[in-house]
Amino acid sequence: MINPNQNQKIIVDLQEVNQTFAVGNDKADVLKDVSFKLKDNTFNIIYGASGSGKSTLLNVLTGLQKPTSGNAVFNGKALYKLDPDELAYFRANEIGIVYQEDFWVKSLNVIENVSMPLYFSGHSLSSASELAMEALTKVGMADYAKKNPSLLSGGEQKRIVMARALVNDPHFIIADEPTGSLDSANGDMIMGLLQRCRTLLGRTIILVTHNMEYIPLADHLLSIEDGRIIETTNSADIATTANKLLIDMKKRIDKLEKMEHHA
Repeated sequence: MINPNQNQKIIVDLQEVNQTFAVGNDKADVLKDVSFKLKDNTFNIIYGASGSGKSTLLNVLTGLQKPTSGNAVFNGKALYKLDPDELAYFRANEIGIVYQEDFWVKSLNVIENVSMPLYFSGHSLSSASELAMEALTKVGMADYAKKNPSLLSGGEQKRIVMARALVNDPHFIIADEPTGSLDSANGDMIMGLLQRCRTLLGRTIILVTHNMEYIPLADHLLSIEDGRIIETTNSADIATTANKLLIDMKKRIDKLEKMEHHA
């Protein structure tokens, strides 16, 4: 098992990132002087309200959106100083992405879908199939290799998405609301897989979630509001933050239920 107290070097360094978009004749400042550092082999959670800048921040972190200013440094590589081929290689080999929605080539079975990132990286059919089976085994889905992924349950499909994210043996796993479409049991199972990726495989996890129940799993909280980041790293503070957020959420639910009752 990987000891989370070892190898605590800085592995992600976001440096004064600003992101501005043109909206008609006006400008919208979506990210504002965002800077933070993430340590190796940690579980990092980004949360915030809809429209707070989470998606834009995730696009910057995954190399999809060049910021208006600033840079994202992963393991010593400044992403937005790389040429297009270098950036594509980084995205294909250094990060595994678990999207909120599952994207399948419906004509391909499970192992073929999981193998696709390896084909693009130049692996042979036999090599890609072998590595894909290893990834499926890690998430307990090897017996489903020949099935059509779109015919499986939501929880099973998400485990296959996890296998596809792991197949290139990436250093970083970036998950965007991976439990959003799942029931609580399957959501907890996916979170357990992410935890094992960190503790057993030594991966650095970056999770975007709206589910406050998962916040206590974090080593590092990144709250984003109006494009600005507030960080929490102390375990006691994380527990306090999680408790406060759950209480606030319950109050909002109770208020909505009362409004519906009196309507």
